[in-house]
Amino acid sequence: MPFSLSSLGERQSPSEITRLMAVALERPDILSLAAGFTDNESLPLEDVSSVVDEIAQEGLAGRSALQYGSNIGREGLRELVANRIEDSDTTKRGTLNREQLYISNGSQQALYLAVQTLCDPGDIILVEQPTYFVFLEILQGLGARPIGIPTTSESEIDLAGLESLLVEAERTGELERIKALYLVSYFANPSGSSVSEATKEGIGKILGGLSSTVAIIEDAAYREIYYEKPFSAKSCLALEPYQGAPVFYTSTLTKPYASGLKVGYAYCTEPLWLAAMLNVKGQQDFGTANFAQTIVERAVKKGYLDRHLNSLRSIYHAKMNTLHEALSGPLESLGWNWKAPEGGLYLWLNSPTGLRTDANSPFHEACIKQGVFYVPGDLCYPDSRICDRIRLSFGVLGEEDLREAARRFVAAAMAMTEPARG
Repeated sequence: MPFSLSSLGERQSPSEITRLMAVALERPDILSLAAGFTDNESLPLEDVSSVVDEIAQEGLAGRSALQYGSNIGREGLRELVANRIEDSDTTKRGTLNREQLYISNGSQQALYLAVQTLCDPGDIILVEQPTYFVFLEILQGLGARPIGIPTTSESEIDLAGLESLLVEAERTGELERIKALYLVSYFANPSGSSVSEATKEGIGKILGGLSSTVAIIEDAAYREIYYEKPFSAKSCLALEPYQGAPVFYTSTLTKPYASGLKVGYAYCTEPLWLAAMLNVKGQQDFGTANFAQTIVERAVKKGYLDRHLNSLRSIYHAKMNTLHEALSGPLESLGWNWKAPEGGLYLWLNSPTGLRTDANSPFHEACIKQGVFYVPGDLCYPDSRICDRIRLSFGVLGEEDLREAARRFVAAAMAMTEPARG
């Protein structure tokens, strides 16, 4: 009798991010502008070594860091995280209920738990266009359906279009299947853009007027990775239209510090949803690694994380400028366009005259032959129909390698693109 899987098991397909990471790691001849790795040279080895040495000197108290921790996460770390959210939102300390915040294995696990406990197969999550492509993979794996939010000609969320979409869903009886709206609200992966406070408030008012509850999932993974100043918009947690509404807010402490520690967090305003996520998390891992949490907690408390972040912002700003400037002249003359972001790890390129850039395109093959790798932009759309966008990550390569990667990319583009005509 043939072996069979569950319906969830059968829905699974290889992760695109896993493939991208594998190519980056296994092909040393290729300069990868694909996987969103962080800057390797800046990883805080000395800080982490200092913290580990300190733990080792504490005897029995230090040994507790090697023991299991609580499912919800270390109390001290949750307090520090809540303080950071409140400070970013310019709200009074103690505004957030610390018992509504849990520590996760990176924000990725938190997103998975949120969808897993909210959606049945066939349920709908509304997403920006473009959006974080790994979140689309989560939805596919769990059987949820992504539907793109209408956008304006400036690629911003079209509030009138969103309202029309929801009105139509209510008319057709599909509104009850729409469980949440997902925002990557600060220096987004992949576009580098941020969602304004006015837009967030507009979304909240629209959702608040519906006959069925639609939650907000706010992914703020890059909120602290700005170059010169933070984006001014408050999170949905602090905005009036969302008071009393189900809001799930998640971010990470390791993307801006040491990504290998994999410590993220989530805050959820809906007690039933929160309890379900913690129950599933308890079944999965009994709680995020206590030792990793201990390291991060002490790094935050001692000011190591913020000191590192200040340095990292300058590093990423310089790297962004290096790649942006190396591409600007030659690509612009060919008709490519993009905007320099004010934070995050990515450039979001639009190819000229609809030139295909998907993984099966001649352009993608030409880049591989030149020895450079990127994320095809069609992965970032719920229906994969837009095939002329590219995400370039400048996080991991040094500045000289970024210039060489840009040279290779331009060589591929010149071979494939007719010069733009005035």
